[in-house]
Amino acid sequence: HRDAEAAAAEEHPHDELVLFVRRAIELALAAALLVVLSPVLLAIAIAIKLDSPGPVLFRQLRAGLHGRHFTFLKFRSMQVDAEALKKHLAPYNEMDGPAFKMTNDPRVTPLGRFLRRTSLDELPQLWNIVRGDMSIVGPRPAVLEEVRQYEPWQRRRLSVRPGLTCIWQV
Repeated sequence: HRDAEAAAAEEHPHDELVLFVRRAIELALAAALLVVLSPVLLAIAIAIKLDSPGPVLFRQLRAGLHGRHFTFLKFRSMQVDAEALKKHLAPYNEMDGPAFKMTNDPRVTPLGRFLRRTSLDELPQLWNIVRGDMSIVGPRPAVLEEVRQYEPWQRRRLSVRPGLTCIWQV
């Protein structure tokens, strides 16, 4: 018992150091990418404004580390009333469980299809990383409605910071 406590005590500061270094690297990388990609971000924002009416960014409350809510950012790739139309499209959901996914979703704008195919719609999440809401790699941040429907074993994904990309994509 005493050896296990000593081992845990030795590992804990190391774990904190690893987490600190990881956070510092992610913060520096995300901030640098925001600066370097700023012309691309501006061009996408202008293209979205020209493509369809509505805001440039899609904002949504998501569940982060330990279920804490945060404002998730993406470039808007759907028409403005997309959430209201979702209930009408429910019969076409291709996913089991709480998630919603639909091939050829009619709510997606023409530019949105390109942004999604190239993952450029995800670039504003670099700001979520700078803010500390997300990591570069981790499970994708869950929609609050989906979290409310989680089985107990699914809640494990809330024990780590959500990521811009997940391990399966890497």
